[in-house]
Amino acid sequence: MQTQATWGGRFSSGPAELMQHFSESVSFDQRLARFDIQGSQAHARMLAHVGILTTEEADAIVQGLDELKAEIEAGNFTWDPKLEDVHMNIEQALTQRVPAAAKLHTARSRNDQVATDMRLWFKWATLEVLQDVKAFMRVLLDQAEAHQEVYIPGYTHLQRAQPVSLAHHLLAYVEMLGRDLKRFERVHDDANWCPLGSGAIAGTTLPINREFTARALGFVDADGRARVTRNSMDAVSDRDLFLDFAHACGVCGLHLSRLSEDLILWNSAEFGFVTLPDTFTTGSSLMPQKKNPDAAELVRGKSGRLHGHVAALYTMVKGLPLTYNRDLQEDKPPVFDALDQTQACLRVLGGTLQGMRARPDRCAAAVADPALLATDLVDYLVRKGIPFRQAHHVIGALVAKAEEKDVKLNELSDADVQGIHEAFAPDWREAFNVERAMQARERPGMPGPKQVAGQIANWRQHLA
Repeated sequence: MQTQATWGGRFSSGPAELMQHFSESVSFDQRLARFDIQGSQAHARMLAHVGILTTEEADAIVQGLDELKAEIEAGNFTWDPKLEDVHMNIEQALTQRVPAAAKLHTARSRNDQVATDMRLWFKWATLEVLQDVKAFMRVLLDQAEAHQEVYIPGYTHLQRAQPVSLAHHLLAYVEMLGRDLKRFERVHDDANWCPLGSGAIAGTTLPINREFTARALGFVDADGRARVTRNSMDAVSDRDLFLDFAHACGVCGLHLSRLSEDLILWNSAEFGFVTLPDTFTTGSSLMPQKKNPDAAELVRGKSGRLHGHVAALYTMVKGLPLTYNRDLQEDKPPVFDALDQTQACLRVLGGTLQGMRARPDRCAAAVADPALLATDLVDYLVRKGIPFRQAHHVIGALVAKAEEKDVKLNELSDADVQGIHEAFAPDWREAFNVERAMQARERPGMPGPKQVAGQIANWRQHLA
């Protein structure tokens, strides 16, 4: 008696119900259905091409799979956990309708089948998330363009350091997201190799045509040449794509988390640089005055979830011998959730940022602190021929003098500063002008107005 539809021949009894529940994966891998169907249709066409199936049999299989795909997309397909996974659920349903489907699994294993499904999924998933990253970058660029003349303190060690425009600060995140684009693009290119035909571990003795299948599934290079994996053992056990995709999501989440922290700080009463939209903030169940930056806080929290997926995958794979081991069934939930959470974070934080409004008065008050331009005063002395280390020490002494007198740095008298160093002329206070300080920073990568405007234009062209 057949105890299991796909591998029961050598068993005298079926698996325990507890084991069936423990080992099923269809509850999460059913989201691969359209890629599984796509791979099976290409496989059927290849089998007909080499004469293992007739054209009529392949046509019936392809049509039957199209009908199943329509049922699945309409939500009318019943998934059976007893059949373990998405592959067997689809194959069993197809075989009940199309007798020739009993031949469909010829010259393939679930090992190379799922590897193919996942590579198709990664190609799709990276394109999906790339669109979200680009949309988010455009929101950053919109806000940067709108705030080129709003200046705020830049911070190191969370202490006021030097003035920058709000635009320059936001463009730092555009740079980070630009690197995220490259990471996802690399994953997309690395996924573009077809493993179908590798079998369970050592391929097949049947006369298959792997290049035919690869071309049918779009695994081709820029010149249309088929790209097939080069080692059957590696093809079915390799999980680098999972690691790389989860890593790309994790780094992207890290960048969004850092931006979230900036927004949380800027939105606080202590900073007050920006206000966040009501649509992406919440209140308190007790304190009626509260407006909490929950969207940014949740993004910050979900970044830890993304990093956990990377750790889970590394731990899962690190000790596995070649080739396939059942541990690898657990490789999908981390990457599926990584995609879902990364897209959600990009969209939610994008909506938050889109509704953000700067408070120019609070920004101007903060950036008016003359200590922010102490380094510019060092440069003033350097231009007079004072060695930098000496000039740095001199301005440090000026800061100490201002603290001793309890006045701002630019409120020291000429006698005070000349008493510390004779190089100070009556024009020394001209260094304490934020607009002038920004205009003096017009070299590549600096926050000068022309540099900022140029970077905004360059990124818009890149994302067009």
